[in-house]
Amino acid sequence: MKEWKVPKTSSRGYAIAPVYVVRTVEVKADERKISAEEVDSEIKRFEAAVAKAQEDLLELASQNEIFAAHYAMAGDIAIYDGVTGKIRENCDNAEAALMQTRDEYVMIFESMDDEYMRERAADMKDVSGRLLYALKGIEDNPFAAMKEKSIIVAKDLAPSDTAKMNLELVAGFVTEEGGVTSHVSIIAKNQGIPCLVGAGPILDEVENGMKAILDAGSGMFILEPEEALIREYEEKAAELARLTEEMERLSTLPSETMDGHKFSICANVGSPADIRNALKYQIDGVGLFRSEFLYMENDHFPTEDEQFEAYKEAAELLGGRELTIRTLDIGGDKGLDYYEFPKEENPFLGYRAIRMCLEETEMFKTQLRAILRASAFGYIRIMYPMMISVEELQAANALLLECKKELDQEQIAYDKKIQVGIMVETPAAVMMADDFAELVDFFSIGTNDLTQYVLAVDRGNPRISEKYNSFHPAVLRAIAHTIEAAHRHNAKAGMCGEFAGDEMASSLLLGMGLDEFSMSANGASRIKYQLRGVTYEAMKERAQEVLRQSTIEKVMEHL
Repeated sequence: MKEWKVPKTSSRGYAIAPVYVVRTVEVKADERKISAEEVDSEIKRFEAAVAKAQEDLLELASQNEIFAAHYAMAGDIAIYDGVTGKIRENCDNAEAALMQTRDEYVMIFESMDDEYMRERAADMKDVSGRLLYALKGIEDNPFAAMKEKSIIVAKDLAPSDTAKMNLELVAGFVTEEGGVTSHVSIIAKNQGIPCLVGAGPILDEVENGMKAILDAGSGMFILEPEEALIREYEEKAAELARLTEEMERLSTLPSETMDGHKFSICANVGSPADIRNALKYQIDGVGLFRSEFLYMENDHFPTEDEQFEAYKEAAELLGGRELTIRTLDIGGDKGLDYYEFPKEENPFLGYRAIRMCLEETEMFKTQLRAILRASAFGYIRIMYPMMISVEELQAANALLLECKKELDQEQIAYDKKIQVGIMVETPAAVMMADDFAELVDFFSIGTNDLTQYVLAVDRGNPRISEKYNSFHPAVLRAIAHTIEAAHRHNAKAGMCGEFAGDEMASSLLLGMGLDEFSMSANGASRIKYQLRGVTYEAMKERAQEVLRQSTIEKVMEHL
């Protein structure tokens, strides 16, 4: 028996099954130079490969929206220019030009601070791999021999890999590389499949058919376990299945504690497709609609009508439930191919989010008009990101008022009482919480950024990542202060950072008075079940005791 403790748990649950090993065979591009006479035909060969890849991706896009992004990436003009430029200027063959262009983009993505954006390097590798296979006329399915329910062990798994597998035969995933925002992690969360990522060197230790146990909740992978341990985990899996069934059965009940205190359980999403998936979990609404994905998946600033259609669809899907749309949060670690951001030493603290929007006013008004128009079709709220001053809020609201007046003149319907709120994700917003609360309808606390800014810890820096901890007393007190300020001025206080979906944090946050918990949809039933099983009064007392602690260790003892 051999076991591994894996730090990155991306999806909970147990799996007891044989191992199915996926060993990637790298297809290499030859470095052959072409003659000047071959340039045009080589470009046509590349264009044919793009057409083939896009044809395949278009079919896959109907099954999973990530392939819509891959479809766009395969035909991206910047990538096309990069490859064809190398063919023309260097007389590189199409395969070599493609791989050089891939490496350039991968380096850009991997140098970004945000983990989500670093994971997009994997998308670039996947798309370029698909193009390379198309150039070489190779068809390959590493899962063709998979005939029984198995735990897949691989170096990493790309979207094109998961599209080839029969998910009904997948008991779990273990990958040597990858993070909690990688594609395989997202698939695992959405499908409820246990998953461990970033396990490190493991492929040399496993062979097809070996019996294994995957305990994703504890981050354990056990190879060739003893019979007694197998029986123990079979009992655990049966108990979890019973509990999951109970949570799903109760998920239709109201979001309220045992003593009748009401709260909201919402989802963080990036598209209407995400909402369709989230609705399976009986959510109370969407606490964060990341509108930047409409911009990042385009080759131009999306028009008012393009945005209106997306927001309208999202509102109609929710059928009167809350839809909180965060205005464009771009810059820092998230760029656009069609907009050049200034070069900055620290873009995370630079020209981004509301700062950009208040300078690019026509772009911002286009989005605000689209949101206002969509508000006639459901319950929509507007949320501004990265606020640090009342002046910024006033400037944003002045533009919103301009948009309202324009729509009035054009006799276009919108919700006249549309609610406006801000993300609280900077120490400045926390310190100014009382001032902001007088001017807004709600706060949404973004704990991912707030934690790194309060603690001055770059969450993307592996050398100090252990210092990034939302249970730090300073972070907890900042959260409590923000909630109290909101309530003093009759504003609602929500949270859309990952902390809202943390099982250990949720009852503490409830005790602090948090009104709305917005998280990855797959965690909604679990958190709702947990909070329905406590009393608000008891959690208030517990929260006050925790907030008096001065160390993370003491906080965790009380939790």
